[in-house]
Amino acid sequence: MTNDDDRGAGRVADRRAVLRNAVGLSLLPLGAGMLSGCGADQAGGAGADAGRVLVADASNAHFSGLATTSFAIAVLPDTQFYSRYATAAENNQFLRKYGSEPYAAQTQWIVDNATAANIPFVIHLGDVVDQVGKPDQWKVADAAMKKLEDAKIPYSILAGNHDVLLDYDYRGAWDQGSGTDAQRDLKAEPYLQWFPASRAAQQSTFRERDGSGFHEYHTFTKFGVTFMVLSLSWRISDAGIAWARDVIRRNPTLPVILSNHQLLNIDADAISPLETEYGKMLWEKLIRDNDQIFMTLNGHHHGAAHLTKTNDFGNPVEEMVVDYQMAYQGGNALMRLYEFDFTNNRIDVLSFSPWVVQKPANTLNQFDRAVLTEANEQFSIPINFRKRFAGFTKWKPVLATSGAPILPAVQARLLANYTDPVVVPPLPPRDTDDYPKQADTYAHWRPAGVAGAIVQVGDVLPDATGQFPMARVPLVAPAQVEDVVWSDDKHYLSSAAGSVRFRNTDKVTARNSSFSTEVGAAINNRSFWDGYTVEAFIKVDPDWTRENHRWGNILGRVGNRGNLPGFKGGDRQASSVLFAISSLREVQWEVVPASNATYPQTNWSGEIMRNTWYHVAIVCDPKTRETTMYVDGAPVLRNVIGEIGMRSQGVDKPWILGASWWDGLRKDGFFGWIGEVRIVPRPLTPDQWLTARRAS
Repeated sequence: MTNDDDRGAGRVADRRAVLRNAVGLSLLPLGAGMLSGCGADQAGGAGADAGRVLVADASNAHFSGLATTSFAIAVLPDTQFYSRYATAAENNQFLRKYGSEPYAAQTQWIVDNATAANIPFVIHLGDVVDQVGKPDQWKVADAAMKKLEDAKIPYSILAGNHDVLLDYDYRGAWDQGSGTDAQRDLKAEPYLQWFPASRAAQQSTFRERDGSGFHEYHTFTKFGVTFMVLSLSWRISDAGIAWARDVIRRNPTLPVILSNHQLLNIDADAISPLETEYGKMLWEKLIRDNDQIFMTLNGHHHGAAHLTKTNDFGNPVEEMVVDYQMAYQGGNALMRLYEFDFTNNRIDVLSFSPWVVQKPANTLNQFDRAVLTEANEQFSIPINFRKRFAGFTKWKPVLATSGAPILPAVQARLLANYTDPVVVPPLPPRDTDDYPKQADTYAHWRPAGVAGAIVQVGDVLPDATGQFPMARVPLVAPAQVEDVVWSDDKHYLSSAAGSVRFRNTDKVTARNSSFSTEVGAAINNRSFWDGYTVEAFIKVDPDWTRENHRWGNILGRVGNRGNLPGFKGGDRQASSVLFAISSLREVQWEVVPASNATYPQTNWSGEIMRNTWYHVAIVCDPKTRETTMYVDGAPVLRNVIGEIGMRSQGVDKPWILGASWWDGLRKDGFFGWIGEVRIVPRPLTPDQWLTARRAS
């Protein structure tokens, strides 16, 4: 769902934000060979499967004790960052760091394991690329999906919001990937050029696309049962829905799996399902009165959730969202298998990464997980196939005489020679002095006021070095004194006494408050000519909105970066330091590097959650000439490479906390809590960060 421009405020909802934000993520084949003979089985024959034997330990057998008749569908959630960061324009992040690429790893794993895991079909959930207008990203996706084509493994694919050009969306707001298929210039759409109907027709399962070319359906047969996969791209029109209904009408006996880019969301607890308006529309116009649709799959919203709804026939419809784009490394190549077990009347779900297990051992960290075991990632759905499908077809599968469950064997093979990195739980501070001190610290601002007390104009935000305290600046209307208060709320790894809370910030009315170093303070003259580390603990207010609070700044400096000699970048009136929360709730770190004053350089996190504490560290290493942002310890993908340092705009440019500077005014106030903030003039390692504990 993410986008470098404004996009909807989809909820981040998968595990802890530490795994969602860092947009920065071998293969132990389950079995050799490709899925030969797939085409014949797709057409409706079941002979190849009737006596199929899948090797697995007897301990993996399901409760029935019978030979298991099952197959698995592979699901590829949003691959957008895999496509983007495998390009030369993004410094070939994956290949350079790991010697391989996640998108290719996913499809190669399917090729290598399709026979052993009995995978007849693959479903892509959209957002194939991140930036629709960048051909090199489409080339990455093209090459990855071609692996399946060369192996004769059929798949469905659809366009997500990142895969279509700019349109006017149904809410009346401009946004990338908006508008329905009826509003697009079909000749200009890159998706239709890279994945046209003619390419889809090469799939043995392909049956048809609609008139727009964005929506398609396939059928495949396993064990004598034919299923339909109805694949709908971003923002389907009424004409598209009419086509989808007609497809179902023309295939009245087929169970239907509906794949779509957006349908179900995840609630703020990162677990519970949350219905969307678009999903409700699809329910009303397409799903509820079509009993054949028994299962829906979608991406777009970050995380995973499952919702069971009851249709007009009194039957369950299993809705599932899965999207790992905001997990480590853009998703760390996490994907899913859905095992349809006819013998035991269940659908089993496994979420795993075929890439993590092939990454070099010395690159692995606590964010590398080959298999996700949380309840919303690995689960079973009971389904009495005969009863569920009784209203439209006769249930007569050709049951196998031997065979074992697929997913346990997949997991066992995947983990056979791999162990997740050991995760040492971080220790909370023992006292307010429990952190590794750095003798060369420039400044370390640590809130220490009485919780709930209003911060008066002139009140001091202490500097632990004793050199450069900040003070609350005079009010400028419409700001009020009660807009800033001391708080004892803080990140659980911060040893500071608390934080400072910025309330009532409003970008529309230009209401903001901030702190600043004193005029004449030596730190105001500092540039960083080599490396540095900037750390901050932050929490965005639960009432944060894009309209009122976008680009709220954590830290900035007085002065306009356009005054730097040789500067040619955009927004010349902006501060030389932009440490902010973007309109997409990403963490932005943008500075003018000391090594090149021509253009500003920017690090970006993924989308962060409201009302959640984060530790952000920006580490500039002059040896590698790379500036890396870490969010709760996870390195992000969108980092600065090739430049070093941070340049100020001249003499006596005070530092600002809680707002920024633009064209002579304090602007873009922060809305939420800011804990301790530290600046050190060299790169620090995690054991030296504020989240670590002192040696004794």
